Amino acid sequence: MSLRKLPEVKAFQKPANFQWDAPSDVLAKWADTPQAAEADDPNTVSIYDVIGEDWWTGGGFTAKRMGAALRQIGTSPVTVKINSPGGDMFEGIAIYNLLRDHPAKVTVEVMGWAASAASIIAMAGDDIRMGLGTFMMVHNAWGVVVGNRHDMRGGADLFDGFDSAIADIYQARTGMDRKAIVKLMDAETFMGPSEAVKNGFADSIDEGRSAPTEASAASHPDRAVMARRKVEAALAKSGLSRGDRSDVLAELTATPRDASRPTPAERDAGQLAAAAKRFTDLLKA
Repeated sequence: MSLRKLPEVKAFQKPANFQWDAPSDVLAKWADTPQAAEADDPNTVSIYDVIGEDWWTGGGFTAKRMGAALRQIGTSPVTVKINSPGGDMFEGIAIYNLLRDHPAKVTVEVMGWAASAASIIAMAGDDIRMGLGTFMMVHNAWGVVVGNRHDMRGGADLFDGFDSAIADIYQARTGMDRKAIVKLMDAETFMGPSEAVKNGFADSIDEGRSAPTEASAASHPDRAVMARRKVEAALAKSGLSRGDRSDVLAELTATPRDASRPTPAERDAGQLAAAAKRFTDLLKA
């Protein structure tokens, strides 16, 4: 159990016509952030992806992955390193609950971004540390509900419940006034380390560690991944949903999205430059 008195959040039933997504502006900024190096420590869990299963790439960080990692760690303290734009709120809450129930100390280190659903996960830390140049971002529940006017009204009611549950977590962890938290969420607030510590969303600033930069990642092996992120972020900013983005990228790479979907490595290897050029030509058309 967490060393802090944090609330357990009930599991919501995900609507059948609900599609999760990360906010497009956060996705674009995260796309420019190199991944940090994977940790060698067996008691460290790295979250350097969107939250929830990315059914097209085969990537994404899920509650299933966190559960497996915590089973391996057992009753030892755990460190969770985060650089994520967020994603599936349902998976984020499930991961938060898993960390909340961990029997030893949970240390969260924000390596780049802890945005949206990733900020919910961060709140499970008994000790939350942010490096220089890192960001915490909070906002109201984000997603797409497809259907008629009744579905839309019902969706709004559901989102009210989601927002209330998220605010419960932030309030319990930060000690902030409820109205102040709601105001931060309504404004889609980005907090650097100093502001996050001031508001209670983090406990300390790790001045000896900075967020990875483009310059420091010039020879980093994830450069192809970063390029893929940028293409997806551009499509997101143009208003395309996750499903539509996946369809466009599948067509650009001449890889149909079906049962034989590519792995992240297959998708990132070799075809990206040509796909990016075709994507540029498509925008110019």
